[in-house]
Amino acid sequence: MRHQITAVEPRSVAQRAGLCAGDFLLSLNGEPVLDEIDYQALIAGSHVTAVIERAGTQMSIDIRKQEGEPLGLHFADTMALSPRTCHNNCIFCFIAQMPPNRRETLYVKDDDWRYSLMMGNFVTLTNVNDQEFDRIIRRKASPLYISVHTTNPELRCRMMNNRFAGDIMHKLTRLKDAGIKFHCQIVTCPGWNDGEELLRTLRDLRSLAPAAQTVAMVPVGLTKFRDGLTSLRPFTPEEARKLLDMIAPFQQECREKIGSTFAFPSDEFYCQAGYPIPDEDWYENFPQIENGVGLMRRFESELEEAEHFEKLWGEEEPTEPRTYVIPTGRSIAPHMQRWADRFAPRGVNVRVIPVANQFFGETVTVTGLLTGSDLLAALTPEAVEGADEILLCNVTLRHERDLFLDDMSIDEFRTRAPLPVRLSDADGQSFYDALRGRFDA
Repeated sequence: MRHQITAVEPRSVAQRAGLCAGDFLLSLNGEPVLDEIDYQALIAGSHVTAVIERAGTQMSIDIRKQEGEPLGLHFADTMALSPRTCHNNCIFCFIAQMPPNRRETLYVKDDDWRYSLMMGNFVTLTNVNDQEFDRIIRRKASPLYISVHTTNPELRCRMMNNRFAGDIMHKLTRLKDAGIKFHCQIVTCPGWNDGEELLRTLRDLRSLAPAAQTVAMVPVGLTKFRDGLTSLRPFTPEEARKLLDMIAPFQQECREKIGSTFAFPSDEFYCQAGYPIPDEDWYENFPQIENGVGLMRRFESELEEAEHFEKLWGEEEPTEPRTYVIPTGRSIAPHMQRWADRFAPRGVNVRVIPVANQFFGETVTVTGLLTGSDLLAALTPEAVEGADEILLCNVTLRHERDLFLDDMSIDEFRTRAPLPVRLSDADGQSFYDALRGRFDA
């Protein structure tokens, strides 16, 4: 495959070597270049041999550079990664539970190991053929983030509705033998892969340590759009407590044998169980923070750090008295109120409003899945009475900070909201500053 060079950065390695816009890259170090993954891997060394085509003529160019130094080339779209889609039909798939007629990007089922390497997306490895698996090993794609769910071959095939899904331990063992590290995920479904099945999976994965770095357990998320889908139910508080109690001896054993807690339940389990969130050290630098493992602890630690540095800088500046209303998911609401009461400056009052998720169903209790319509419905005259502003976490908006999940724009939300709306980032420092009226422009 050939890739057209669209631009060469001034004073770059590529410019010094004589590469030009309009050239076609044919190979690097004797290997074809399929995509960005190949390109980055093949230019990493200090000696690169590039075969190019210029005006119909092939030529080989030897390039000497610092190890890890970029070439400074830009390419046409042929080099870009087009997400590979999922071959499974998992019983717990959240996208299968989405309401119809929303923006197209909400329905993309990606399952691409390249995005796992570059962005930390979780993948099942069920759509990776032998040739592509060899490329994972050849490119030393590490670490990867892998959705395991269960190591029981028959159960994994049933849960993922894919008769080829049962060889996960074989694939993980090959990654281990190749020196590739990986983090694992288990979407835990009551009556399916919890209990003894969960312990089996955790033990199997621990046998692959240290290549297997961590395992996150996430409770299944269920919306009201499940007509025709496999019958599933959420964890009860009692079941959440039972799961946490059951894996505690295993976690202790892991700390003693491999020096790591290894198995980390997501924050939702602690919220459902009514258990306190573990201390910061327990999370071992938060390797699965994007999976909701330790988000609450890190948020509180950031608040404490912000308070500490505020005191080091001197006396806190007076804050204009005000009352904030904070609409948030039901699971985090009591913790948010506790943090607000503890860290708000004198004269600032905070009223946290737990929001029922009518859009997806009330079994969905996280803030990030609240919609503009649900938030507005919760901001009743009684809820906002006597308040000055609404403080909203921007985790409810997509990356561009312009749309909620129901496609309501933030501008429409501001127009319809009963009070002025302020946005805060989803970290403790931003929340600490927001309580003091300090917002980014």
